[in-house]
Amino acid sequence: MCGLAGIFDTRGQRPIDRTDVERMTNAVMHRGPDGAGMHLSPGTALGHRRLSIIDPAGGHQPMYNEDDTIAIVYNGEIYHFKDLVHELTALGHRFRTHCDTEVVIHAWEQWGVKCLDRLRGMFAFALWDERRQTLFIARDRLGEKPLYYSLLDDGTLIFGSELKALLTYPGLQTKLDMQAVEEYFAFGYVPEPRSIYRGIAKLPAAHYLEIRRGAPVPAPQPYWDVTFRERGGRSESEDCEELIALLRDSVKGQMVADVPLGAFLSGGVDSSGVVAMMAGIAPEHVNTFSISFGERAFDESRYADAMAKRYGTNHRSRRVDPDQFDLVDSLARIYDEPFGDSSALPTLRLSAMTREHVTVALSGDGGDELFAGYRRYLWHAREERVRRIVPAALRGPAFGALARLYPKLDWAPRAFRAKTTFQELALDALSGYFSSVSVVNDPMRNRLFSDRMRRDLQGYHAKSVLERHMGAAGTDDPLGQAQYVDLKTWLPGDILVKVDRASMACSLEVRVPLLDHRVVEWAASLPHGRRLKGREGKFILKRALEPYVSGDILYRPKQGFSVPLSKWFRGPLHDRLRAAITDATLGDTGMFDTGFIATLLDQHRSGVRDHAAVLWVLLGFAAFLRNAESARPAVTSSHRPLAVGAHSAD
Repeated sequence: MCGLAGIFDTRGQRPIDRTDVERMTNAVMHRGPDGAGMHLSPGTALGHRRLSIIDPAGGHQPMYNEDDTIAIVYNGEIYHFKDLVHELTALGHRFRTHCDTEVVIHAWEQWGVKCLDRLRGMFAFALWDERRQTLFIARDRLGEKPLYYSLLDDGTLIFGSELKALLTYPGLQTKLDMQAVEEYFAFGYVPEPRSIYRGIAKLPAAHYLEIRRGAPVPAPQPYWDVTFRERGGRSESEDCEELIALLRDSVKGQMVADVPLGAFLSGGVDSSGVVAMMAGIAPEHVNTFSISFGERAFDESRYADAMAKRYGTNHRSRRVDPDQFDLVDSLARIYDEPFGDSSALPTLRLSAMTREHVTVALSGDGGDELFAGYRRYLWHAREERVRRIVPAALRGPAFGALARLYPKLDWAPRAFRAKTTFQELALDALSGYFSSVSVVNDPMRNRLFSDRMRRDLQGYHAKSVLERHMGAAGTDDPLGQAQYVDLKTWLPGDILVKVDRASMACSLEVRVPLLDHRVVEWAASLPHGRRLKGREGKFILKRALEPYVSGDILYRPKQGFSVPLSKWFRGPLHDRLRAAITDATLGDTGMFDTGFIATLLDQHRSGVRDHAAVLWVLLGFAAFLRNAESARPAVTSSHRPLAVGAHSAD
């Protein structure tokens, strides 16, 4: 696992300052503490920081083909690279290393852009082809590995694994994108392709940029997608057998490493399944790691302990307490953008502990999105059945009136929060699902934002992010549509960002077996009832894992990997929280109603309302602003960024 950065003159061969590239790669040194390298030629610079996983002695980057006409900087793992080595060798290619990076070079030589169809793994890379005068940048199918880029008005393209690499570039403007701010407060993260800054973008998952020097810079192009289309004709037992075979093969492929390896073990269904598969493959005891909390309602450690005991793993656990609140500012430095998922804090602690013992860890992320594990899927499917029966002309007035009459019960389980259900039933499917995934809902954002902020948005609404994806799922099944939206937004924008930044901040590589694209495509072909059966999410995954994981783990109520914010914000953290979000940091932006923020704090502390979620995203935004103010180096230039994807005339 590594960090990469680069500078490319899209118009010609202007000299590139070596120190610019060094600053960019040094900014992501944590992603690759084992070595550094640079390719520098007229108009092209590729920088690299290496974390040695495969072929530590021979895998230095940038890496080249036989005649040095192709150079690559690469971040990721191609899990079946040995199979590709055999195939490409038979086609006449010669290999000088035992590293998966070299496979990408020869795959590009052999198949061009179509090489992406042959790669199975997680990756982000930049490849310079001297003969074709082409820069090729690509990202893996599910978005496990990140890549940011910006096209400047002088035709310079800069890119890097993290936003902090781009921010070192002289004169790069960092003006906040107000639409990205709206999206952050709606979702708790900034969905791709936006970043928090205008003119800087994330290359979307399963996309590439092929840029030929002297030609207009094209928009990113997709090379893969998943379609939720049911494939019938399989019995339940056949599905269970196929799924276990897929999981075992994916886990086996991702256990290949020349360094110590382990696994995250939360005690939930997905991580328990991954560890069970590992235990059946590994010749020695598996190393497992977990985080615990003092609050029993949030603590899954007893289930992790039970799994560790069953499979005889070398298990280690560490507790997260409120006194680690100071990590909030560390999170801002790690994530670069505002990030409102409070589980980033325990994920960082888990990664740090894990890195003390291993260099690679497997995780169970992705199971909820693939197999319908989130409770919101159940509610969305049920609500959509009602929407399709009751005409919209009746539904809006009737359910809207019920929502106004029903009391607001923030503290209650979803089944007893009928006000929320009535509000969503009054909406269409898209608006209803947006409401269910919103961290800060529409009425709350409307009160939170100042008049000036609402004017700056010019009517823009974060719902448009979901609208782009809802109709592309290839199904009219509400469950499949919701899962597809999450695979395009929540998974790459929140879950995978959280794990990548937290783990790489500790120089730990995390692999996600459930996101092997073969597993993803197989899960998307399941009938509705094999994913969500009655009230049971992840039905087929749980049935398949019954021989490997105990029923009290498989069929207990879902807890999720989160921290007890509500209690902490009313107790030991309240004064520090208030100080952090009522100082001048937020107020001076002119974006917020500071009086309403004070009201949120008072209502939460009194117990009248549970505002933990909105208070956390406010805290995250304030921490981001403080970090952004201090993070930029004092360098200047005439470079100014264009809107992403645009180009200026030659």
